[in-house]
Amino acid sequence: MSNRWASLADELAAFLLSGCCAGCDELGTLLCDECARSLVVAPVRRVTPGGLPVIAALEYQGVVARCIRRLKEEGETRLARPLGAALSAVVAETVLEGMRSPLIVPVPTGRAAFRRRGYRVPELLIRRAGFPVSRMLMNVRATADQRELGVVERGRNVSGSMRARHARDAGDALLIDDVVTTGATLDEAARALAAAGFRVCGAVALAATPRHSRFQVNAS
Repeated sequence: MSNRWASLADELAAFLLSGCCAGCDELGTLLCDECARSLVVAPVRRVTPGGLPVIAALEYQGVVARCIRRLKEEGETRLARPLGAALSAVVAETVLEGMRSPLIVPVPTGRAAFRRRGYRVPELLIRRAGFPVSRMLMNVRATADQRELGVVERGRNVSGSMRARHARDAGDALLIDDVVTTGATLDEAARALAAAGFRVCGAVALAATPRHSRFQVNAS
């Protein structure tokens, strides 16, 4: 009986979440008009410790952070559409700035995260943004949770953790991630792609966290 009640409680919680705004919990909508305005693109330009230029569509705080957490941790995949629209605008602008038909390459999702969610967040966002996904990167070893690590520790944690699939005609590549904090993961992804012969022209993230002052910030 206890398992049955636990299952019913989980279903009820999922129902209640799906019936309220991801940003403010207003009932009856996935995203109210006011919270939807928080997803209007406000690009943030950054440079990773390895020198890779990054453009984030939004800043990871407030409504934006709550929406991303609902997508990543609570299974609300319908939010991938409005979030993907924000990502789309920045990807399109970046491609128009001089890249020649780059491959849109998502940062790979760890096995544990994929098993937990059942989907890969960067790939889902790219598809909702209207771009083809080029799954050129794979994780070759497990890494610790980055959230509690500092800038230097994050770099060490992910160093050598990825490998790129070799392509016959390796060309330009644009990296995509959901949230960028220090840029260590993007640097490792860029290293793996470069080792396979790709020219990594930059990276785009849905959102950038404001926490680390050592990560260069130039808001546009």
